[in-house]
Amino acid sequence: MTRPPPGRLVVRLPHWMDAAARHALGASLRSALDGGELHPVDAVQLEDVLTELQVAGARDMVWPESGDRVRRAVGLAGDVVPVRLSAGELASVLGLADLPESLRAGLTTSAGVR
Repeated sequence: MTRPPPGRLVVRLPHWMDAAARHALGASLRSALDGGELHPVDAVQLEDVLTELQVAGARDMVWPESGDRVRRAVGLAGDVVPVRLSAGELASVLGLADLPESLRAGLTTSAGVR
């Protein structure tokens, strides 16, 4: 992940996504990155999101209790995990013209639950 400028805190908010949404997001990101027509900052941000997609699944496997509590309390399926995105990362994802509308809607809901 990229480092924030010195003295600047980067807040990452969870966007709860099921396995199908994570897979679709990863495919959209890889397609955009393979297309090569991105601003360099967006490309770095999208690479960071791809990394977070992998980390989110691993985090849930290593520490399943916190995710399980939220899933039970909210009634989410077992494959739903939090994908933590910064405002910059989210803006880069939402800036993709070919992002499926279902993903766009899920990422822009106030609760971030998909």
